[in-house]
Amino acid sequence: MTYEKLFTPLKIGNFELPHRIIMAPLTRSRSAQPGDVPQKMNVEYYGQRSSAALIISEATQISPQGKGYAFTPGIHSNAQIEGWKKITDEVHRKGSKIFLQLWHVGRISHSSLQKGGALPVAPSAIAPTGQAFTHEGMLDFETPRALSLEDMPDIVDQFTQAAKNAKTAGFDGVEIHAANGYLLDQFLKDGANKRDDRYGGSIENRIRLTLEVTKAVTDVWGGQQVGIRISPTGTFNSMYESAPTPLFESLVEALNVYNLAYLHVVENFGDSSSAEFDFVSLRKKFNGSYMANGGYTAQLAEDSLSQNKSDLVAFGTPFISNPDFPQRLLENAELNPADQSTFYGGDEKGYTDYPTLAELPA
Repeated sequence: MTYEKLFTPLKIGNFELPHRIIMAPLTRSRSAQPGDVPQKMNVEYYGQRSSAALIISEATQISPQGKGYAFTPGIHSNAQIEGWKKITDEVHRKGSKIFLQLWHVGRISHSSLQKGGALPVAPSAIAPTGQAFTHEGMLDFETPRALSLEDMPDIVDQFTQAAKNAKTAGFDGVEIHAANGYLLDQFLKDGANKRDDRYGGSIENRIRLTLEVTKAVTDVWGGQQVGIRISPTGTFNSMYESAPTPLFESLVEALNVYNLAYLHVVENFGDSSSAEFDFVSLRKKFNGSYMANGGYTAQLAEDSLSQNKSDLVAFGTPFISNPDFPQRLLENAELNPADQSTFYGGDEKGYTDYPTLAELPA
């Protein structure tokens, strides 16, 4: 099996990538406590995976308010910035590039994770189903506080400051997380957004916050060092959208103003109903590179690239258990199986101890 397209170089934004195999953002919940600070084993983990053409970091809290899961890292304190700097230095030493994923979870949080026990925030006071992963264990989601118009500039400011902090930490760029049921996705989709002001109702209103955030972040970085992640058909985290095609086509066309490096599209998230959505329409409408994501095997990725349905493909689980995933594809080598019991939280087990090909017995 040869993967000619996967191993073709590509220029995206300001960067020349040696191939098209991207490491997708992967929450692993292994930051040092207290303070949600990236630590030594995180440096080793990212360094091990630096054969990816581009690493997109795990979702990273832009602010204390943006936190929704225990043990995830932030980019809002000096200690966090210093922790990330060690990671970006290591990735650059190994010859790769790394973008930070900017994350505000919105209602997918819990008061026990918020400053002063405040309620999580959202476009509307609608509780998601399920439970939050807190420091006290799994706790039922609460009804969030609906953000007021007066709150909106602060949300944009949180993204702006996080983008600046990512630059200080040595990242090559940032990815705006507007997917998978988190805050920006909550504003986009009508199942979570029941507002009747300038941020709700019409498509123009529901895409407003995402565009404001994109402008703010590109003002810091320039569009060619910014990507954005969306999930048009995703139902994860109690999401629903009655008309995804006009919504996301309008969003993508509006994003073109900012000259982004790439559009990262979650085409499938296990529980999403994506069969009837025309993802190719988004590719055609977007001016930058289209990054596909969602359960891709190497062969499916090669097919997508060959059929001009995507420019790059982001892989998640294969990079968890195969630090040298691109090399294994190049050599048609067997992949290490992933241990799902060690995906979230814990220590080096199931994190930095997966062997590379060179470390396997002959």
